[in-house]
Order: sequence, then structure tokens, then C-alpha cells
Amino acid sequence: MTDLVLVRHGETVWHSEDRYAGSSDIELTARGVAQAEALARWARSAGLSAVWSSQLSRAARTASHSASALGLSPVVDPRLRELDFGDAEGLTKSDLATAYPSELAAFRSDPVEHHLPAGESPVEAAHRFVACLRDIATNEPGARVLVVAHTTAIRLAVCHLIGIDLSRYRQVFPAVRNCALTEVRLPDRGGDASLLQFNTPVEGVHELSH
Repeated sequence: MTDLVLVRHGETVWHSEDRYAGSSDIELTARGVAQAEALARWARSAGLSAVWSSQLSRAARTASHSASALGLSPVVDPRLRELDFGDAEGLTKSDLATAYPSELAAFRSDPVEHHLPAGESPVEAAHRFVACLRDIATNEPGARVLVVAHTTAIRLAVCHLIGIDLSRYRQVFPAVRNCALTEVRLPDRGGDASLLQFNTPVEGVHELSH
């Protein structure tokens, strides 16, 4: 078995403004850097053997703090990136409600069948993200690995792995805190996954959260 600790990156400017970031490459805020540093303090004693990350800078920078604390080089894999939110990139929920009221209503009723306008299919995103997690389990058998990624991709992947209909990801897992821990256990050669913890705050991080 391989244990994968899935972590959302630290806070960014757009997330502090409640904007959809998606595939846009947005930098961490000072709060986000502090969250990444607190995650690194946790990582030192967490029994981790590797650190993987999305290529987007907010995730890569968050991961770099933990990798440095462990004396490791992070592995960057583009399959761990966030969904492309299409026309919603950079918009607030209020902006989206004004520009795309009917599309937003459809998204809220079924965010998979009616994903955001011109955005990436959540089904395809879940498949590429989980494929990466399976590869990590194969490459790191019996290990515990930190995977720094993004909120929507993490929620979709967890649903996929434990058999929850993807259309319910927003309902079952409404939020993922910055730098909180979501841990899944994967058999090294495929098979059913187990959810060990979800959205668990790290000491020193939750005090910084809004």
C-alpha cells in the first residue's frame, strides 16, 4: 500500500479575492507562503519519502518548502494541475452570476454534466489526476508521499477513488482548506482505495485561515 497525502497549495491573491484560478498561474500571498512553511514543519516528522506537485507555481512553490525541509527534489507532473475553468478564469462568483446566470445555475445543479463555460471536463480531469496518483503508488510502493495540488482536482480524485458519483463532489466535499491534509491509501498494483483523512488542518496553518 502507498499512502498519498493530497494537499491544496497555499492561499493566492485570486483565492483571497474569491476568484476562479483554475489553470491560471497565480502567485501565493504572504499568508500562502506562511501556510507552506507551516506545512513544511509538519512534513519534517511525517514519514514522507517523496514530494510530488502540480506544475502551477502556487502548488510548486508550496511543495518546494516541504521538499527542502526533507532534503528532497520535488517531482513535478502536469497531470496534477487544476481544472481549466474556461470563461470563469479570473472571475468572482458574483461576476459569473452576472455574465453567465443560466450556465451558473446549471453548474450548481450538476457541475460535471454542466461544467463551467469553455472549461475542462471534470471527468477527464479526474481520470488524468487519478492516473498520476496510480503511477506514484507504483513508483513509491509502501511509502507515504506528499502530493501538492488543487482543490477541485483533489475533490474529484477522491470521489473517483472511493466510488462517489463525480457530480456530487461539491456537495460531499464542499471545500478544501489551504495546506490541509487529505490522505488516501492506494494498493501498489491497482484496486480499491481507502480514505484515511480529509481536510485535516495542520498545526500553524488553520490559525492563518479565513
